[in-house]
Amino acid sequence: MRQILAAATGLALLAASACSAPAPPRSDAGPPATPAGPVTLPAPTGPHQVGTTALYLKDASRPDPWNLDVDARELKVTLWYPTRQRDGQRAPYMTPEESERLLKGSKITGVPYDTLSKTRTNAVKDAEPTGEKLPLVVLSPGFTKPMSTLTSLAEDLASRGYVVAGIDHTYESYATTFPDGRVAECLACDSDTDPGFGTGVVQGRAADVSFVLDRLPATWDGSDRIDRSRIAMAGQSIGGAAAVAAMVQDPRVRAGIDMDGTTYARMPKSGFSRPFMFMGSSEHTPGGRDMSWDRDWKLLTGWKRWLVLSGADHQSFTDGPLLAGVLGVKPAYGVLPAARGAELTRTYVAAFLDRHLKAQRQPLLDEPSSRYPEVTFCPETCGRS
Repeated sequence: MRQILAAATGLALLAASACSAPAPPRSDAGPPATPAGPVTLPAPTGPHQVGTTALYLKDASRPDPWNLDVDARELKVTLWYPTRQRDGQRAPYMTPEESERLLKGSKITGVPYDTLSKTRTNAVKDAEPTGEKLPLVVLSPGFTKPMSTLTSLAEDLASRGYVVAGIDHTYESYATTFPDGRVAECLACDSDTDPGFGTGVVQGRAADVSFVLDRLPATWDGSDRIDRSRIAMAGQSIGGAAAVAAMVQDPRVRAGIDMDGTTYARMPKSGFSRPFMFMGSSEHTPGGRDMSWDRDWKLLTGWKRWLVLSGADHQSFTDGPLLAGVLGVKPAYGVLPAARGAELTRTYVAAFLDRHLKAQRQPLLDEPSSRYPEVTFCPETCGRS
C-alpha cells in the first residue's frame, strides 16, 4: 500500500508517495472496538459546549486547479465554535458514501464501508454560537483525507474558546460532498507523481485559505464573533506544509503549526518572524531524511519550537488511531497509544495558540515537562544517533 508522507520512508517526497494513505494504527485506549460498535471521539477538554456548521463557498475568480471542466473553485468549510447549547443533534462525522470512499481508497477491508459514518462526535449541529472577540484557527488535513479526520482537535479547540474553520480542499481527498449531492473525488491523485506536485498543492491550499478568510464574514451569521486580528493556522501532513505557504502569502495568518508535514513553500531568505511550531514524529528529528524542517528552522527568526513525539506515527496527529480499533487495523505505524497521542496533540496545539492568540503565558512550551515525557524539544535536546 502506498503511503502519503510515510514515516517509514522519512517523508522523502510527497510526489513519490501520493495517493493511498496507510490505515491508521490500532488504538490502545481501552478495549478494542468491535466492527459493530461505533467510536465516540474523546470529549473536549475546555469549558464550553461545542457547535458546528458547514459552509459551501465558490471562488469564481479562479478555475479549479484539478478539474479542468470547472471554471470556479468550490470549497466546503466546516466551522466549530463555542455554544451554550447542550442538547441537539450531534453532527455526523462523515456520510456513508464518504466513509466508503475513504475506506476503499485507504485499502481497508473486512468492515462495513459505512463504518466511519457511525462515529460519534461531540458537537451540536447548527447550534447558536456564543462569545465575543474569539480567535480563529484554520485547519487543513492531510492529502486524500477529509477535514473530518481532524475533528477531535477541532472540537477541543472550540471548547477552549476558538472558532475553527476546517477546509476540505476539493479534489484532494477521496470524497467531498456538496449540497446538491455531488461528490468530488480525488482528482489530484492522478497527478501525484508530477514534478513539483507538493509545491503546487500547498500553493493552491494557500489560495483556498485566503479566499475563506475573505468570504467568512459574508457567509456565516456568527462571523461577527471572530476577532480577525487573531488568526492562526495548523495542519497535518501536507496541511501543515500549507500552513507555511499560507503564512508566507497572507499576513493575516499570525501564527502557524505544521504537524508532521514536509514543507514545500520557501520562506524568505531574509527570515520569517511570525511564530511557528513544528510538531512531528521521530522521523522529523534534526538531520533526518526529510531536511525541510532543518532548512526552515534556520529561517525562522521569531518565536519558534520544534517538538518531536516519541512513539508517534504520521497519523498520530489525526483521528486515525482513535478509529483504528473499529476498523480492525493491526498495529503497524508507531507505538504511541491513541488516547495519549490525541492528548498530546490537543495539549501542545492549544498551548501554542493560547500563547500567540490569547497572550497567555505557557510554561509548557518553555522546556520539557515531566507530565509529557514523550515530547522532546529540538534541536537542542534531540538528535539522530
